[in-house]
Amino acid sequence: MSDDGYSSAADEASLDRALSDTVQRTGASAAGVFLLPPAEPVLCLTAVCGLAVMAVAPWRRVAVSAAGPLSEAVREDRLVWVGRQEDMARLYPNAAAGLPYQFALAFAPLHGVRRWGALVLAWPKNHPPSLTRRERGHILSSASRITQVLDQAPTPWRIPDQPRVVPLGQPGPDLGQSGLAAADLLQRLPVGALGFDLQGRITYLNDAAARLLGRKAERLLGTLPWQSVPWLDDPVHEDHYRTAVFAREPVAYTALRPPDQWLDIRLYPDDSGISALISPHPESGPAGTSQPHVTPVAGASPRGAGTGRIHQLIHLAAALSQTVTVADVINVVGDQILPAFGAQGMTLAAADAGRLRITGHRGYDPRDVARLDGLPLDTGLTPAGDVLDSGIPAFFADPAEMARAYPRASEFSTKQAWAFLPLLVADRRVGCCVLSYDDPHPFGAGDRAVLVSLAGLVAQAMDRALLYDTKHDLAHGLQQMLLPVTLPGFPGLDVAARYLPAAHGMAIGGDFYDLIRLGDTSAAAVIGDVQGHNINAAALMGQVRTAVHATAGRLPGEVLTRTDRVLTDLETDLFVSCLYIHIDLAGRRLHLASAGHPPPLLRGPAPAPRTSALEVEPGPLLGIGIGTGTEADYPVTTVPFPAGSLLALYTDGLVETPDTDITDSIAALADHLTGHGDRPLDDLADSLLHHTGLHHSRTDDTALLLLRSR
Repeated sequence: MSDDGYSSAADEASLDRALSDTVQRTGASAAGVFLLPPAEPVLCLTAVCGLAVMAVAPWRRVAVSAAGPLSEAVREDRLVWVGRQEDMARLYPNAAAGLPYQFALAFAPLHGVRRWGALVLAWPKNHPPSLTRRERGHILSSASRITQVLDQAPTPWRIPDQPRVVPLGQPGPDLGQSGLAAADLLQRLPVGALGFDLQGRITYLNDAAARLLGRKAERLLGTLPWQSVPWLDDPVHEDHYRTAVFAREPVAYTALRPPDQWLDIRLYPDDSGISALISPHPESGPAGTSQPHVTPVAGASPRGAGTGRIHQLIHLAAALSQTVTVADVINVVGDQILPAFGAQGMTLAAADAGRLRITGHRGYDPRDVARLDGLPLDTGLTPAGDVLDSGIPAFFADPAEMARAYPRASEFSTKQAWAFLPLLVADRRVGCCVLSYDDPHPFGAGDRAVLVSLAGLVAQAMDRALLYDTKHDLAHGLQQMLLPVTLPGFPGLDVAARYLPAAHGMAIGGDFYDLIRLGDTSAAAVIGDVQGHNINAAALMGQVRTAVHATAGRLPGEVLTRTDRVLTDLETDLFVSCLYIHIDLAGRRLHLASAGHPPPLLRGPAPAPRTSALEVEPGPLLGIGIGTGTEADYPVTTVPFPAGSLLALYTDGLVETPDTDITDSIAALADHLTGHGDRPLDDLADSLLHHTGLHHSRTDDTALLLLRSR
């Protein structure tokens, strides 16, 4: 991970105190600080208080661009509150998939001298679903205090490899003799009693607990039970613990100690840890004769893949489901999957015409990547080709193991351990994903199982992304061929144009614009919108442009009438809105005809510019009168176009906003033109797109044509 400096122990202690005080002041059960490294668009968990590090491991790194409440708080610089799990599932379904717990969450941005990151606070599910004004004030003031600590550090902050665990400062009396009395009391109990810290380690157990677990006390103290007790090595036990820690509510379940002893286990959590009681189940008998009900756990997994890994897999699967392009897949693998498995390097390659083309990489010298790019699939230099051919992943724990199978592989990499994962979809070979490590790294059965499962998800995402990119390139090429490459220049007329496809789909549509030279002092400006966002719409757009060009120079109403006739001959079922303007530069007049298109905006000259929507009497949409046997009529409107005036033509994608009246959007656009119309046209065009894009996600194509009379 990149470091831009380091923070002193005193700085970290100040941050830790502020975080611990925040938990106590807000009444939260847990808190964490995510910092944003200057060179990476990824939020990294730096310190956590009130939760085990293993419990939050799947969310140790979160991309700023991710669809979730943490990223949203940082991007939009506002407090985000999620009061119930139902709200999380409704508002952030991908985040909810990796957080199947009942609790309330607050995400507060940390924005001081720079955008530092965010503070995250968690409450048990018994917290009301909404925040009080007092609680909101406590959260924001706590975030402000932490921001001050970050701002005042004399040296840059270091992002640790693992989050620091901040103890929750809870002053209390000296236990002294009362502690010994409590220990004696627990030893006398016939049931097993254990104490866990928030990391899951056993801090105390009585003799009955050791006996029921089948291990000596000294072998259990300080350990995680699902690691030190073989029969507890099942995801169900770890997940019950995680549920108790997150929800801060008691959890009770029944478990089988092989071969035939059933035990009742009850977990009682608070802000300092968990107390557990273990006792023989009343109906316990030989296995198969009296089997009590075992509490099911959602998402239970095969033995060997811990619950943390399973939730990690769900979290990463949700992230991959949001990818669209190959670049998106590379970013998810590099920003989230790479650190999730402790790897330092990654290459993602796609199979192309018998060769492996590297589409993305992290942690490698670009010169080494260039040597590997384009190797044949049957190369014996690295395992990538063999892995893709056989469909069987390969794991190498150290260089010696790699050298025995591929002696020349060391020429291409200085890494010390590798996981080669084939990317397969059905019987198709999509490519290969390689995770690598700077130090030798053993791959346990659980890690291998999760990595193989993850490779299938990456393969599906990569396959979709490759198809999307191919279609996008085709659509983009077609779109660029249909739109004018350059616009003609005219003495006394400045011109700028922009086109943006819809935010979803194939990035192709039917919006178009054109400027046609008719003479030394006259021109025709055209803008239109074909119904739809597909290749059919784009193809029809090209035919409409051709028809307009063929009749340009005639009266505006006649141009639209003849274009409507062309659509009649084509027998299309798509409609087209269009605005045609004859510009008379010598007479400084505009002659306009509209086929159901939004009105153009005209900004008057200085010194008191005013922008208004031109009242153009509209005719019917082109193509709407097909089959009626009569020609459509398009009235012509004439308005002055004095020197210094600015004319804005646009399609409805620029002004259509959900839940907003289009007349209000046009008025807002006119106000923006009034206030910024003196800027150079290229800057003005960009500012218009930016101004409207801030308020809504684009669901329609957008075309814009600006013309200024000098």
